[in-house]
Amino acid sequence: MSTPARVLSAVQSASRKAAAKHALIGFDGFVDTIVNVVDRRSGSGENFTAVPTITAFARRIDAAAGRSTNIELYPRMEKPGGNGPLMASALAAAGVRVTLVGSLGAPDIHPAFSELATRCHVISLCPPGLTTALEFRDGKVMLGVHASLGAVTLPAIEAAMGADSFLRHLSGCDLIAPLNWTMLPSMTEILRGLCDDVLPSLPATKTRHFFFDLCDPEKRSSSELIDVLKIISRFTTHGRVTLGLNFKEASRIASDLAFAGRADSPDGMQALAADIRGDLGLGTVIVHTRRAAAAADEKGTAYVDGTYTETPLISTGAGDHFNAGYARGLLLDLDSEACLALGCATSGHYVRTASSPTAEDLENFLTRWKDGTLD
Repeated sequence: MSTPARVLSAVQSASRKAAAKHALIGFDGFVDTIVNVVDRRSGSGENFTAVPTITAFARRIDAAAGRSTNIELYPRMEKPGGNGPLMASALAAAGVRVTLVGSLGAPDIHPAFSELATRCHVISLCPPGLTTALEFRDGKVMLGVHASLGAVTLPAIEAAMGADSFLRHLSGCDLIAPLNWTMLPSMTEILRGLCDDVLPSLPATKTRHFFFDLCDPEKRSSSELIDVLKIISRFTTHGRVTLGLNFKEASRIASDLAFAGRADSPDGMQALAADIRGDLGLGTVIVHTRRAAAAADEKGTAYVDGTYTETPLISTGAGDHFNAGYARGLLLDLDSEACLALGCATSGHYVRTASSPTAEDLENFLTRWKDGTLD
């Protein structure tokens, strides 16, 4: 049986199981404006050709050095963003009960999150960050304003939820996902505080999952990165730990940990995941690209060719939807290969439709993948 067919069968047989699961996701929140960069305009509105690639955009910027230039950004949509809200949206759409804590608006929830607030239990700490996402055929450039995110701290979380309520939420959660370490300046201290002061108060359980996504640590120092990775390793005392990485992030971590470089290939991605997992002592490490995904756990490694499309409707948030699909697989007790495939299917549906897939959407997508009828 092919991997998509096996995952389809598993998802269909366990569809009710997801509804009994509870996830707490945090602690960021952005309002994303998705834009195209105008190359040549021939009239008003959408009468333009877009700059096609990041390389072409870089040439345009480089040519302006020592001079000046005017670049038009054409807005395609405004939407909720951030690792937490996007992963929460995908999990909630697929039937998981979700509590989302983050920078979602103050004093009121920002309108961008109003629809999400109807599907999740939403708790806001401060105003959201702002992102202008420049989308190209070969990737995206994210321009962010992060000033409000300094208010995201562990005391702020406990104050917003109530310390006892926070403990009750954590105690009842099957999945806890502290996301976006890179952009949250206090996240290292939040994670340290969780390990030192909060999680030891929870009852022990073998079914609690922790899922981490660092979110492109390029701007953070090697010492900061290694420090937070050591703290993440400590979460293994309190549950099963999964670290999700794209290939760029994984390569950066491997370099900082002084591993040999690995190729962007099936064998290379699996070896990279195994290297990082072995050094940090984590339950699972995932390494994914736009075209494929690999994972390493205590049973070995797995690899899945993804559901890449040359014509995505949206790419911002694809990685967060992959994470949500993988995490849903964890909650359904699927093996690593099946979790990877569910992650690819969740992301694949999202980039084609710009919407988080429901459980029915996922089954339909997996059927088309199984039958070889995806675009």
